[in-house]
Amino acid sequence: MQIETLQFGVLDIDENTIITFPDGLPGFEECTQFKLLHDESPAPRVMWMQSVNGPDVVLNVIDASLLGFNYQLSLTDEESAKIDCKDTKDIVLLLTLAKDSGTGKITPHTSSPIVLNTATRKAIQKSGVRAVMVFTNA
Repeated sequence: MQIETLQFGVLDIDENTIITFPDGLPGFEECTQFKLLHDESPAPRVMWMQSVNGPDVVLNVIDASLLGFNYQLSLTDEESAKIDCKDTKDIVLLLTLAKDSGTGKITPHTSSPIVLNTATRKAIQKSGVRAVMVFTNA
């Protein structure tokens, strides 16, 4: 399948790798399908979620665990059903990133993680969540 994007041009993507947001994302409800893109490094840090539905919608995301955040997250039965969550080991939390146009500082949105079920490739964005920073001795 080919999709057209503003940032990456025309991309050939495997339809089986598309992430589906049953309700879209807040502010982008019409965008229900995304492709997760990353550079070719063995352990990419920052990734891009490119909308399949809108060529101009792309979000910078990062795995919350890479930043040392630990979430104790509860999903409602409805939220679990939307992403077909049967096993928590299949869940990855992604944080959207924003760049301050004045300072250039990049900050993660920690209170609204994306809850991605890697087994079903379905996701929701969960609002009002508290993250705990975990420090480890190296």
